[in-house]
Amino acid sequence: MEEGSQRERGRGTLGTAGAEGRQILIELGEQNLDAICLSTYRTACKLRFIQKRCNLHLIDIYHVIEAVRDAGLNAVELHAGISVIRLENLVSSLFNQLGKRLPTTHTINPRESTVLLVELILAAVDSDPEGRLTVLSVKAMLSMLCGGKLIDKLRYVFSQVSDSHGVLVQSKFDSFLREALKLPTAVHEGPSFGYTHTLARSCFPQQKRVMLNMFLDIVSDPPPCLVWLPLMHRMASVEHVYHPVSCSYCRSNGMTGFRYRCLRCRGYQLCQNCFWRGNASGSHNNQHQMKEHSSWKSSATKLGRALSRTLGCVSSRETSHPVYPEEPERTLNLSNIVGEGSFAFFAFRSVDSPSRQDEEHKLIARYTSRLAETDGVIPNRSINFDVNKQKRELIAQLESKNREILAEIKRLRAEHDAACQPSPDKGSTNPTLLAELRLLRQRKDELEQRMSSLQESRRELMVQLEGLMKLLKDEEQRQAVQAAGSSHVSPSRPSPSAVRSVGAASPHAHMFPPQDSLAGVGGDVQEAFAQGSDSNSRNMDLECSYAT
Repeated sequence: MEEGSQRERGRGTLGTAGAEGRQILIELGEQNLDAICLSTYRTACKLRFIQKRCNLHLIDIYHVIEAVRDAGLNAVELHAGISVIRLENLVSSLFNQLGKRLPTTHTINPRESTVLLVELILAAVDSDPEGRLTVLSVKAMLSMLCGGKLIDKLRYVFSQVSDSHGVLVQSKFDSFLREALKLPTAVHEGPSFGYTHTLARSCFPQQKRVMLNMFLDIVSDPPPCLVWLPLMHRMASVEHVYHPVSCSYCRSNGMTGFRYRCLRCRGYQLCQNCFWRGNASGSHNNQHQMKEHSSWKSSATKLGRALSRTLGCVSSRETSHPVYPEEPERTLNLSNIVGEGSFAFFAFRSVDSPSRQDEEHKLIARYTSRLAETDGVIPNRSINFDVNKQKRELIAQLESKNREILAEIKRLRAEHDAACQPSPDKGSTNPTLLAELRLLRQRKDELEQRMSSLQESRRELMVQLEGLMKLLKDEEQRQAVQAAGSSHVSPSRPSPSAVRSVGAASPHAHMFPPQDSLAGVGGDVQEAFAQGSDSNSRNMDLECSYAT
């Protein structure tokens, strides 16, 4: 009685929901789908129309799971009752999130879709005289009517009807079939796909444990009570497939959807509308065996595939689904954060309790505070920082010595240039001038030896400096990787002073390409020796002129 009063109050909040619910059945009758002869295709077509009319084909099973989790129904018993108001909130959030995901060119009316779907679910529940709105009813019907991949739907269904060891529970699967088959009954297909107590036992072999992969194999095949489910998915996949051939009955120019070819009448092909309604012409009749095609292949493509199969290049049969691990996924253990008393307290709370959300917020606050305490512990890295500081100090010392060497080279270059300059007031044949020239030449040789020794010293310093810079860079990168793997709260970053030291180590290191014996040293030394070579050549020319 209490549940009935909740449902009546829920219906009152929907306003015109009852009229909208009748409207979708009226629109379904206008599609003339009852003229389809085959009950399987008739049921799949009706449910496909309802799926598109309610915009459920735009929602996959993962969005349904997320909406159920947000509504707090994922941890509730499957047979627990649920009010219509709670159902409406769940469906409304489902379509509101859909409206946010869709592009601006594709808009929907979330309110209209919510009203249509809620009334459809209520009509399906009312089709069973003993039926009542439960959590399992909502999960089963939403998972059957939503879009997405069939294999994902079946995996979700198995997670709801299996135990903690990943083994199918027959009683849970029987309850699921009872709820899922209310959908065909709601569209007046109960005589063909209604529920009976023997359906669950007839789907699976007796005295055998049914795991996930066996469940997928059997249900994907499928059993007679669910044969409309994979057909509805195949209809969705071929809805826009075009076949460039004409129908042998209605003579339409091209077919869309399924194409049916007679295996006895040569060249006789029917579109899906004519085949479903039993239309035939000429020597063909409905007793002939027909083959269903979901795609168009040219003669050349057929010939190439036939040759590939003959040569063994193409497998003749593809696997229906990937093989999944039999063991169920382990859930996150939160016993070290919140004691068992908290979960026991929530287990006995009603689904529709007013203070349930407040208690959830308190529980989340406890989680975050406990996680904040653990995240606040940061490992001590003072030893690594001291090592990096020593390396940076050594690099600074090497840079200072490098600057002193460059200043000495500039001074010697200036002395060399001044010594090589001839006096304009002295004659070229003066013996005193020749003697001074020989002294200058000797002084020049001494300066060149000095410059060579300074060059070698600078080369060694540059090699040491580059090695230390590489070690420092590798150390900082290793610390960054370790910090990123250990903590996401305060990732370690390279010190700005280290970056500046590395950047200032050799500002002109690549201004000039390395040449001969100067390879591996800085550009300032190369420039100095390049200018020194020019001075030597000028000095030799001057000496030759004096000699002549």
